[in-house]
Amino acid sequence: MTMRVTHRVATTGVVGGAIVLLALLALPVGALVLRGGLDGLRELGGDRELQQSLALTAIAATTATLVAVALGTPLAYLLARDRMPAGALVGALVELPLLIPHPVAGIALLLAFGRASPAGEALARIGLGVVGSPLGIGLAMLFVAAPLYVSAARESIARVDERYEAVARTLGDTRWRAVRRVTLPLAGRGLSSAAVVMWARAVSEFGAIVILTYNPKVASVLSYDRFTATGLDASLPVAAVLVLLALVPLLVLRSLRTNQARAERAW
Repeated sequence: MTMRVTHRVATTGVVGGAIVLLALLALPVGALVLRGGLDGLRELGGDRELQQSLALTAIAATTATLVAVALGTPLAYLLARDRMPAGALVGALVELPLLIPHPVAGIALLLAFGRASPAGEALARIGLGVVGSPLGIGLAMLFVAAPLYVSAARESIARVDERYEAVARTLGDTRWRAVRRVTLPLAGRGLSSAAVVMWARAVSEFGAIVILTYNPKVASVLSYDRFTATGLDASLPVAAVLVLLALVPLLVLRSLRTNQARAERAW
């Protein structure tokens, strides 16, 4: 009897703690959507500045994600297969931007690619400016979000048995052809999920972008700009639209994970 009471108390405590945490997560989002959601959707149809900022955000995030997929997938493979020299150090360097405060990341990017830096001067000579340009926005998104893609891609590739590659090579494939034909398709859902997570993280970035490129404004910077210039009520519709749009990658990600789980059960 005592054990049953103890178990019941413990279960109640666990459930209660879960409810409290869920409320802390859901209450601010719910309040924002309820307060500004309808106004945000109405403004989405007629607010030219909001439309432009959302388009710029989506284009920059998509471009940064495509670059990360193209450059980060080989790196993720080398890290997953322990074929990268000083792999532990490289892995730590890749994940370091995740631990840096994002305004500090923006300052670091400004030092590395600003107009007074060697890299910034070299880019300026070929007509590419980083500070105050869409290029700077994409660079900031890439810096803060690419580590998420590489880390998740590495885990997905590591789950693919290396013996499949060995079998493909015995049939005449080169190493990289075996990777392209065997490993990457088997890790495909995980790589797709990693890309969606990176895209969502890039869309939500603020701290690094606001340091490097305040104008033209992405959606997060526009929300902040209206809050500081006009007040809370002016920023609510933009913020609510961002929250509602954030549901899109979440739904895509959940769909990918559901399909992956079904495929694994069928296998």
